[in-house]
Amino acid sequence: MSDPADLVAEIEALEDKLARAKASITRRFIGQERVVELTLTALLCGGHALLIGLPGLGKTRLVETLSTVMGLQGNRIQFTPDLMPADILGSEVLDTAADGSRAFRFVPGPIFCQLLMADEINRASPRTQSALLQAMQEHVVTVAGQDRPLGPPFHVLATQNPIEQEGTYPLPEAQLDRFLVQIDVPYPDRETERNILLSTTGVSEEAATEVFAVAELLEAQTLLRRMPVGESVVEMILDLVRAFRPEEPGVSDRVAETVAWGPGPRAAQALMMTVRARALLQGRLAPSVEDVLNMARPVLSHRMALTFAARARGDSLAELIDDTAAGLIRAEAAA
Repeated sequence: MSDPADLVAEIEALEDKLARAKASITRRFIGQERVVELTLTALLCGGHALLIGLPGLGKTRLVETLSTVMGLQGNRIQFTPDLMPADILGSEVLDTAADGSRAFRFVPGPIFCQLLMADEINRASPRTQSALLQAMQEHVVTVAGQDRPLGPPFHVLATQNPIEQEGTYPLPEAQLDRFLVQIDVPYPDRETERNILLSTTGVSEEAATEVFAVAELLEAQTLLRRMPVGESVVEMILDLVRAFRPEEPGVSDRVAETVAWGPGPRAAQALMMTVRARALLQGRLAPSVEDVLNMARPVLSHRMALTFAARARGDSLAELIDDTAAGLIRAEAAA
């Protein structure tokens, strides 16, 4: 068992490195600190992220900058309706040698990288989307009956346009659940947009610099799992996840009438990891109950669904999550 003093020293050293990484990222992806924090959270936890936002908000720029800062080999795939699984995974080709002999050779697809940007993932057919399922969960792809490992590390940062629905295929629940967090990318505020204009329309732009190496990122992911989590935080995670399951005894009438199906154990695992990552990024040695409240929406919103009646009423999952989480915090404070 490691010495607590050594663990504290390692965490503090990682916090300093993460602060430098955030500073390097925000030189090119200006403002949007919440978005930067959540994408770094996904990488620290060894997970994947789904970025949802309108065109032109810098999602592609963010992923490219992350690739540089975190020292990862990155590839980008533009998802289109005619994209086939082999275009992602790779395929076997028949080679003819100089002596006339023939043999199959595997040509790796763009998924064989460390940071994959899946641009407009919902534009591809379900058949192609399913090609990512095994890779995202098991870090392995199977081509021609042979398993071929990916990474580590291996991360998927997928983007999705929320307004252009014509010619798109909604992601199945099984694939959505494999994304550690859903990150909503909003419009920048006026001052941020002013800074973007001034910094990106001149002769030169700020360049991102590498802060992490691959080995250092893997060490950080291991260190994250060693961070202590208090009993109150564990109980809050369990209370929160179970509060959104309509069939759970004692669930609120609002949830029972609004939620068609709730989050499973993978959501609790995701919260357990992401609250640790948030504590690290905030310069703290252990997560708090407030971290659970902060991470509730990005972890849970894509792992739940509204009933037909709730959709017809215009109910919001984000509002339900915020209200329920805040209610649990108040109940704990009053206890």
